[in-house]
Amino acid sequence: MNRNNLPLHLLAARALLGSLFLVSGLGKIGRFAAVAGFMTSKGLPAAELMLLATIALEVAGGLALIVGWRVRYAAWALLVFTGLAAVIFHAFWAAETPAYQNQLNHFLKNVAIMGGLLCIGAAGAGDWSLDGRMRSQGLPNA
Repeated sequence: MNRNNLPLHLLAARALLGSLFLVSGLGKIGRFAAVAGFMTSKGLPAAELMLLATIALEVAGGLALIVGWRVRYAAWALLVFTGLAAVIFHAFWAAETPAYQNQLNHFLKNVAIMGGLLCIGAAGAGDWSLDGRMRSQGLPNA
């Protein structure tokens, strides 16, 4: 790979991953009661409060990835969140036979997303980002 293309690749990776979380978080707002009910059915305490925190994390984290602001923090937070979501909501090992493959696919999708977040967390935002702009101006950033 040509290293000159790395900033463009990081921008694309951030935009793709960030849009996933942004759309997911915004979508939960319109389905708040249904999502809170689903979370309650999974045994989560204080589901409405946890859902508010989830929406805030997904929207803020998604936007942070897209614009490239404090990207390492956003990527690590979303990585932990995605791992927890995989274990709590996609427990394929406990699924009945008809749901097993679907839950395994969702679990593995989350694992793949975690891989992308791990790469972004390690690489940082790149030059085409708010973090990169701050760095080029000698300002402290993530």
